Amino acid sequence: MSEQFELATFAGGCFWCMVSPFDEQPGIKEVISGYTGGHVENPTYEEVCSNTTGHYEAVQIAFDPAVFPYKKLLELFWQQIDPTDAGGQFNDRGLSYRTAIFFHNEEQRKMAKASKAELAESGRFQKPIVTEILPAGPFYRAEEKHQHYYKKNSFHYNLYQESSGRARFIRENWKKRKSDEQLREELTPIQYEVTRNNATEPPFQNEYWNHTEEGIYVDIISGEPLFSSTDKYDAGCGWPSFTKPLHRMEMEEKFDTSHGMRRIEVRAKTSDSHLGHVFDDGPGPDRARYCINSAALRFVPKNKLEEEGYGEFASLFDN
Repeated sequence: MSEQFELATFAGGCFWCMVSPFDEQPGIKEVISGYTGGHVENPTYEEVCSNTTGHYEAVQIAFDPAVFPYKKLLELFWQQIDPTDAGGQFNDRGLSYRTAIFFHNEEQRKMAKASKAELAESGRFQKPIVTEILPAGPFYRAEEKHQHYYKKNSFHYNLYQESSGRARFIRENWKKRKSDEQLREELTPIQYEVTRNNATEPPFQNEYWNHTEEGIYVDIISGEPLFSSTDKYDAGCGWPSFTKPLHRMEMEEKFDTSHGMRRIEVRAKTSDSHLGHVFDDGPGPDRARYCINSAALRFVPKNKLEEEGYGEFASLFDN
């Protein structure tokens, strides 16, 4: 491994669900699903799930701390789990589904303990924070069918996220949505109509259709990063168009038959905002064209990324 990359290891219940939050972040080289913390060499999935080997299902992340610091990894980790549950995660029960942070050096140990203490003091949860902080040991790569499961079996993965209770817990405890009254006060009329009522703004008469400045576009409601100017192009349609999102897992696609058409609507998961539509006539290898309403977006220029808390995306614009 290159000297610029470090390792981070987290157990957050089912490892299928712990890959996607980290996988498309800038500065992340690799996310591997596997087993750690047990007493059997090279265990199988069946052995680990039998709760006889002592292993946790975990992910091991190779990351560039100069781009995506360990502190930010910790923040992202907490936001995927119920840190008050000592018996597993959501519908997944047993020793292999416990949560833990496995530190690889003394600095990681200190940061993990500080992060846990900060969460406990925040008052977000009424119960104690029980996630363990343990020294990293041997990590065994899981079988290939478990690697990047969210990509290989996206339909089942999304169904599992909902049916297990994880997705709902995250929405209710980590990504609380603003009330309709709040949004009416904070948004302009067109922003509200687009994001909440699925309206479409006029082509060629919106803020970003011909915008060429370097930076990222974030959700006008949640602030979640959605698109980058590096993936923006002029599709000639009169709305900002992108070849891909920054985080595919923040996108929710729905079949749309409104206005007598058959289209794929794109919504932001965190805010449940209508963004626009995705078509298959784009210039990239995936042929995707994300046609997005400017009213659903806010632009953050590259020279303000650090100031506004999006510093990890600055590397997108390194020449």
